[in-house]
Amino acid sequence: MSAFVERFAADLVEAGMQRMPSRVFACLLVSEDGALSSAELGARLRISPAAVSGAVRYLAQVHLISRERQPGSRRERYRVHADAWYEAMTQRDAVLGRWVNTFQLGVDALGPQTRAGRRVAETAEFFTFMQDELAGIMRRWRERHPGSDSAAQAAGTAGTAGTAGAGSTGAGTPGTGAAGDGQPQR
Repeated sequence: MSAFVERFAADLVEAGMQRMPSRVFACLLVSEDGALSSAELGARLRISPAAVSGAVRYLAQVHLISRERQPGSRRERYRVHADAWYEAMTQRDAVLGRWVNTFQLGVDALGPQTRAGRRVAETAEFFTFMQDELAGIMRRWRERHPGSDSAAQAAGTAGTAGTAGAGSTGAGTPGTGAAGDGQPQR
């Protein structure tokens, strides 16, 4: 199990996520209940309480985990969402929308007939394409898994894949800056 956790964490790091959040996420993912306390995470990963705290703060901020109180205790447990990947992609859709809007501002500022303006316009078109394709992928996922948390959430919003995160004010996405600005965190 430990080898898988470290291997998956390394894959997440290679994709842009910070090392400690990657390890904590992988550890939670393979735990039997999908939830562990700070002490359990520290013991399993052999990391300090401060490292656990920073990692879970980041993972909660990007909506990959949630905090919950242990019954009868002041201690928190951290739970990986059943639909963590769906949630992460929904947040990515919101980021793509913000990028498209920013690129449009760039085209307006540069002028659509300049070489730079055309280059920025093509970038905006690419991300619009990605956003449209992502919406279709998310819809097909909900159709494939109608009983999942993500399908129930989507049915309640009756919108596209980006609806849940479209009003985001900077929740970020895995591997990107906390402000959701697409900047890698190191």
